[in-house]
Amino acid sequence: MRTALRPLTAAAALGALLLTGCSAADPAAESTEAGGDSTRVVTTDQGDVTVPTDPQRVVVLNYALAGYLYNLDVPVTAITPEFADTGDETYSDFWAEDAEEDGTEFLPWSSDGYDLESILAVEPDLIIGGGIGFPLFQAEQVYDELADIAPTVLVSGSFTTWQQQFSFLAEDVFDKGDEYADYVAAYDDRAAEVAAAITPPPGPSSFVAFTADGTAYALVESVGLPTEFAAVGIEPAPIFAEGDFEVYGSGNDMFELSTEQVGQVITQPSVFVMGFSSDDITVESLSQNPVYASLPAFQSGNAYDLPQWALRGDYDEALALLDLIEEQFS
Repeated sequence: MRTALRPLTAAAALGALLLTGCSAADPAAESTEAGGDSTRVVTTDQGDVTVPTDPQRVVVLNYALAGYLYNLDVPVTAITPEFADTGDETYSDFWAEDAEEDGTEFLPWSSDGYDLESILAVEPDLIIGGGIGFPLFQAEQVYDELADIAPTVLVSGSFTTWQQQFSFLAEDVFDKGDEYADYVAAYDDRAAEVAAAITPPPGPSSFVAFTADGTAYALVESVGLPTEFAAVGIEPAPIFAEGDFEVYGSGNDMFELSTEQVGQVITQPSVFVMGFSSDDITVESLSQNPVYASLPAFQSGNAYDLPQWALRGDYDEALALLDLIEEQFS
């Protein structure tokens, strides 16, 4: 797999394209020359960014953010795969049709960084990156080089819910607040339907995500996924609020548990489990471990699987999660 270009290489390549007239033009300059209002200024953690009002070649450097752009009918020229180093070029089932219509292509992505040369080659007029976790970390490392290629907006890591991410992109970046309001209203209506249709499991509930090697991370109850369950009447347990834990990573939405802590902390009547990047770890597989098999929720049959995409889901995944909850508990 190609590795990320070093800054000097990217700058040289960018300069070559500028000399041949093939790079994306400066949108601010275009607006000034045309005397029109073709740009807007977006405030980000990296400062104010001047972006085109009607971008036509958008590159998305976080697979988890792409769905929002398809929802907003923003043309997506290229995206990075869901996970680095895998070479997997599979569209999400939730937006595959839109991606095929756009002709969205995949860019190389490795744990060493983004391939700046490949980003440059697709001639974006806007780059969207950031979000939660590794994609944000990598984009921050080469932000200046990305900004040399095209206006670059990084979604803040402080936006830990789909509502915050979607709102920022819809309202601040693409000026489509009305569309966002419609999506939120549809979600709220659906959540109310599900809440009325289900009988919640015995509560409160805990939520635990697992890496491939079985390391357990409990989810902070006030952030992200547990709040989606709270919206339909499935009460998250106040594990983080009442304990002494340190959040893991930049998402501020989970904390690591040792094997010993699992038996001491995950004592709630119900528990939901999921993988970080695959669905390989399940209630069934965890039941082979005496630590998990002895937990109250496993003993009572109130341990439930969730798909890995539910962990940090976007709007479409949040809607799909409501369907799963209704199917499980109605």
